[in-house]
Amino acid sequence: MAQGSRRRTSRRQLRLLAAPWRGPLSALAAVIVAGAMGYRLTEGWDWGDCLWMVLITISTIGYGEVEVLSPAGRLVTVLIVVGGLVVVQLAIQRVLGLKDAGYFRRLQEFRIHRMLESLHDHVILCGYGRMGKEIAAQLQRDQVPVVVIETDPDRRDIAEANGLQVLQADATLDETLLDAGLERCRSLVAALTGDASNLYVVLSARGLQPSCRLIARANSDEAAVKLRLAGATAVVSPYVAGGRVMAASALRPLALNFMELLAGSDYEIEEFQLRSDPERLGMIRGKTLSQLELGRRSGALVLAIRDQGRMIANPGGDRRLGPGQLLIVLGSRQQLQQFQAQLGDALEPMPV
Repeated sequence: MAQGSRRRTSRRQLRLLAAPWRGPLSALAAVIVAGAMGYRLTEGWDWGDCLWMVLITISTIGYGEVEVLSPAGRLVTVLIVVGGLVVVQLAIQRVLGLKDAGYFRRLQEFRIHRMLESLHDHVILCGYGRMGKEIAAQLQRDQVPVVVIETDPDRRDIAEANGLQVLQADATLDETLLDAGLERCRSLVAALTGDASNLYVVLSARGLQPSCRLIARANSDEAAVKLRLAGATAVVSPYVAGGRVMAASALRPLALNFMELLAGSDYEIEEFQLRSDPERLGMIRGKTLSQLELGRRSGALVLAIRDQGRMIANPGGDRRLGPGQLLIVLGSRQQLQQFQAQLGDALEPMPV
């Protein structure tokens, strides 16, 4: 229902965008048809010669007359030239007026909307402030499609200059999130400066797409609690995260340097969620990591397993896989794809 409504809205916007050009194009078509009919009546040429004469006259190319014109034909030529000048003047005035009215910005936004309709498995980033810029830059380095939602025109221009697709709209509105492809995205990041705005975004997104992964920024502990209650999958405080990074840099510099190197390499850390229904695990049910040989066959490394809220770091080969477990795996993109293929139908399907 919502998708059909958006299609109707898209068609209506297309008609509105085409409306300003109907007048000039109709006037141009009228001059061409009237001129061709004039040559047809005065000179008796066939329609091809008539149209050719009109086109080279109205475009001021002037290749030369098809045949020597009669006085009546010359009058038709004068009228065509005058009519062409009037049409060109009207077209120039219309273009200048449309530019002042923001028409070309609306045209670009319409193009972005049409592009977003076919976009899948992307990340929606709400807010392009200092934190939003860093998030977008990291996602671009990982070659992940990003759609930015931003209301500030200056930030919008900066995001577009950095090669990002931008919707200049209010991220707290349901319509904006749907336009950004919430139903087809891999996750949404609420990085607006205000906690209330991020809370609205999370509430809207969770209501529209219950299975979507939502990451939200929080400026206080109280806001973090409310965002989790609203349905945020993960809540990040820039102050807490910054403090932890600084403490880790002081205590464990080598580990921090490794994470920085990892962020700039071809290797990634990915999560794989096993199905909660034991019958859907198939051949991997109850088998150990050694028996499945996931690491040897794919080259990926299982860093940890989260089982019933308990994190098992560096699991041994005797660790058995079971329903509902979350596997945290390190590897290149190709290795992770092979790892995913080996698990097959035992994995929870990604939200579409």
